[in-house]
Amino acid sequence: MNAFTMKNWEENIVSGTDGGPRVAYAHASMAYDGVIEGESVCDLLLYYAGEGYESGTTTSPSFERFAGKVDGREGTFIVKHEFTFDAQGIASTFDVVPGSGTGELAGLTGSGTVGGAMGEKKMGYTFEYTL
Repeated sequence: MNAFTMKNWEENIVSGTDGGPRVAYAHASMAYDGVIEGESVCDLLLYYAGEGYESGTTTSPSFERFAGKVDGREGTFIVKHEFTFDAQGIASTFDVVPGSGTGELAGLTGSGTVGGAMGEKKMGYTFEYTL
């Protein structure tokens, strides 16, 4: 099973503390198991329509940097996410940033999805790739 566990989440409101739409910045770290084995750091720019995600679907463009292995090949790479989330859960589609692979992952291309219930520490992912 392809899954990741949230290790850390730090979020700060950037603007919109007056009760209107708000923007926040989040910095997170995750541990991955499955086709990706290793750890990642993700930086997210979050948009909330109201006081929180309870007010409806929100969006988040994000970059995530992986360090570890893909099917036993070691290196680093970056993906660009487009997250949506609400009170029930999160979903994302992502693509490997062209040219971001290093080490044995140089030349890596691919895309995938992330999904899970809000508040769960462990979530699933898919990843289709070529090296």
